[in-house]
Amino acid sequence: MAIEKIHMPQLGESVTEGTISTWLVNEGDYVNKYDPIAEVTTDKVNAEVPSSFSGTIKELLAGEGETIAVGDLMCHIEVADRQSNVETVDHSEVLSTNTPSSNQEQSLKMRYSPAVLRLAQEHNLDLQLITGSGRGGRITRKDVEKVIREDTLVKEKQEHRATEKNTEKVLEHDATQEPVDDKPIPPMNPGITTANGDKEIPVTGIRKTIAQNMVRSTTEIPHAWMMIEVDVTNLVKYRNAEKDSFKENEGYNLSFYAFFLNAVAKALKKYPQLNSSWKGDKIVQRKEINLSIAVARDEELFVPVIKNVDEKSIKGISKEIDTLAKKARNGNLTPQDMQGGTFTVNNTGSFGSVQSMGVINYPQAAILQVESIVKRPVIIQDMFAARDMVNLCLSLDHRVLDGVICGHFMSHIKEILENISPETTPIY
Repeated sequence: MAIEKIHMPQLGESVTEGTISTWLVNEGDYVNKYDPIAEVTTDKVNAEVPSSFSGTIKELLAGEGETIAVGDLMCHIEVADRQSNVETVDHSEVLSTNTPSSNQEQSLKMRYSPAVLRLAQEHNLDLQLITGSGRGGRITRKDVEKVIREDTLVKEKQEHRATEKNTEKVLEHDATQEPVDDKPIPPMNPGITTANGDKEIPVTGIRKTIAQNMVRSTTEIPHAWMMIEVDVTNLVKYRNAEKDSFKENEGYNLSFYAFFLNAVAKALKKYPQLNSSWKGDKIVQRKEINLSIAVARDEELFVPVIKNVDEKSIKGISKEIDTLAKKARNGNLTPQDMQGGTFTVNNTGSFGSVQSMGVINYPQAAILQVESIVKRPVIIQDMFAARDMVNLCLSLDHRVLDGVICGHFMSHIKEILENISPETTPIY
């Protein structure tokens, strides 16, 4: 027999640590290779960590709620010597060992993942009444989703319509840009109330990791900022004329956001310097144009990535936005959904913002904030006219970029957006 080590894996680009939210095994449990042993939370994604070996868990080296760095030891596992295992393993014994005892089975059944708990709470389900299909009878996300589909179909459709309406306000970036308030934000962790009435809220999990990354970004990256004003009247008319038929034909929204992402991708093709990152003694200019977008779910913020945006139509981009938003709402985002971003476009206008300075998504070189589209009086040929206007705000890494190249980049985006038409920017 040999003792092997299982380390905290790399769960996403630029992820340096993870918090063990739930151990799915106990010391003494037998696991097969690739069986999930723990659920880990990072600022980018919640993921299950699989076992690297088949064997018996000997020692758990980190507690639930503990944050450890990528590469640090998570646990020890005892595995059979390969040669002797081939020669002497009794398959009936292995099956017996691999079958959980009644105590182990009960323990596994009661270990619910964050996704399972979230779905159960959202749909008011009693988990004790659900039969689990996972190891030792453990309830998986698919088990809960099956119950929702079979037993609460009407309720699910009603909630889906309400959620989709809310998401449409966030992602369509509609011209009125009223703050999104259809779905109340749940209260934060109540924490501990002190003698004088103050509340002390522990900083854990995703919030802790976000805080650490924000400090790293603002500490290491010298931020600079610029803003331009863009007349998007033609874009608003074009999109509003097409949105109903598009929704009827495709089943998802034709969002303003898709047009902005399309324009950014075109500008990055012309000015690839902004599609870069700082790497010590060199600047890495990325070939692929993979745009990170911010998607909120309750108090959690995720930044999934749309890959190769320059190769997608407006329809293709809109579909990606819809797919990633639904995956975020349902807790289905994977590490692959969060990796590979080269530039970030943040739709801050969905909350009514008209001017903001974004913190750069480390290790990228820039982030663009798309603000609220608002009606404003503009002078055209010495006459006042009501136009749909939007501010675009760029934060840049001054180690990588200078004002001149960023000015050209922003001007090119402005030119693209102000000249959008069915001829210049077909939807399909």
